[in-house]
Amino acid sequence: MPFALDSTALDLLFREAHTTHAFADEPVTDEQVQAIYDLIKIAPTAFNQSPLRLTVVRSSEARQRLVQHMAEGNQAKTAAAPLAVILSADAEFHEELPRLFPAFPAAKDAFFSERSVREQSAVLNAAMQAAYFIIGVRALGLAAGPMNGIDHAGIQKEFLDEDHLPLMVVNIGKPVADGHFARSPRLDYAEVRTTR
Repeated sequence: MPFALDSTALDLLFREAHTTHAFADEPVTDEQVQAIYDLIKIAPTAFNQSPLRLTVVRSSEARQRLVQHMAEGNQAKTAAAPLAVILSADAEFHEELPRLFPAFPAAKDAFFSERSVREQSAVLNAAMQAAYFIIGVRALGLAAGPMNGIDHAGIQKEFLDEDHLPLMVVNIGKPVADGHFARSPRLDYAEVRTTR
């Protein structure tokens, strides 16, 4: 099948990309993180909502606090990564809808007046943005180590507030050759497809 991207780009973003657990000793700059966000902020979301929030954990003191809330198997990875970013969903995203969705400014109150509805929508749409974030990391020539093995409540209390719901922690850095495990099997197309 012909693709719009060449094989090198497809390998970088998909075929040869891996969840990474070890990185080169090279810093990730604020400019790189901003470049990732500027690339992925156009991810498709309902009502153009933008609930994804990034907490960049850069200082050694903050990193130590974060490591305490990682699952045991993820602690050393997070301690050693050049950069860790907490991805969270802002349950108060609807406050920005009049600006972000000018086609229907009343969407804020028409659909998202209830907290439970906002939380569900925020998590779903921020997860879509988080997937794009991982692809954005790869597009910049970096590698991502996304992890959901975290103490969500602990991270929320330590770094966020009641309106920001933690989704995952993503370690970011330059990949090294042996910084990932062999790829596990995936389901084939015939196993996931239903034609009606």
